[in-house]
Amino acid sequence: MDNRADAREFLSTRRARLTPEAVGIVGGGRRRVPGLRRDEVALLAGVSVDYYTRLERGNLAGVSEGVLDAIARALEMDQAERDHLHDLARAAGPVRRRTPTGATARFPSPPVQRMLDAMVGAPAMITNTRMDLVAANRLGYALYSDMYQGSLRPANHSRFIFLDPRAHDLYPDWERAANVNVAILRRDAGRDPHDAGIAALVGELSIRSDEFRSRWAAHDVRRHYTGAKEFRHRAVGILELDFQAMELQDAPGHTMTVYTAATGSATDEGLRLLATWAATEDVVSRAADAVT
Repeated sequence: MDNRADAREFLSTRRARLTPEAVGIVGGGRRRVPGLRRDEVALLAGVSVDYYTRLERGNLAGVSEGVLDAIARALEMDQAERDHLHDLARAAGPVRRRTPTGATARFPSPPVQRMLDAMVGAPAMITNTRMDLVAANRLGYALYSDMYQGSLRPANHSRFIFLDPRAHDLYPDWERAANVNVAILRRDAGRDPHDAGIAALVGELSIRSDEFRSRWAAHDVRRHYTGAKEFRHRAVGILELDFQAMELQDAPGHTMTVYTAATGSATDEGLRLLATWAATEDVVSRAADAVT
């Protein structure tokens, strides 16, 4: 990944989305392009125009955390964007050799798989930074059965959303699912810009999907650790699920997501039906080769 280009485009797109009025700047004359001028951002951040211009050209190496926070405040970044800016600055420094975050030897470990399997009433799965589904329990396999049964290997959230037409059936709000997926991938790419697997995935999807390419160019990032998601499963219908996601401390780059439903709700009953369907269809056996 090109760190300087990513930093340049991230800052310029954040600047372009703000209006002078939104940040308390009165007047300012006519503008040829939308958004704040560089000198206005510099004023708000308390740095010189020349210095901010250098930053927006992608030269983030050695910038202090205080200056980065000032830029983030001036551009009204949320926490995910602020973290991403710091990630870009760290990546601009000397390259340190590290274990790739997207892959861990012999994963999942037996204790991790036992933890997943113990959650018999809730779909649970683990993804890596490349959006591969590397492990799941029975209900997790069942919930994403179309992804596991597809022709693309390994099973991958991003490829499924942008390259498999069945994703439009599984996600009633496909636009939102696509936006979130790319924003998470963009965040992870900023954390580890030297991950060849992420770079290869982004390159592949940029070539094969206009929908992906336009979203990637927006440079949006987000945290996605809790919330609600709607599915339209081909066997049991609509499932409105709450989710919690957590990063595994002993397996860097891996995130476990668990979906739940309120007791007695229609979705709670839907999960029971999904469990019955999963046993009938033997989804675990069918999915075995999709995670390799």
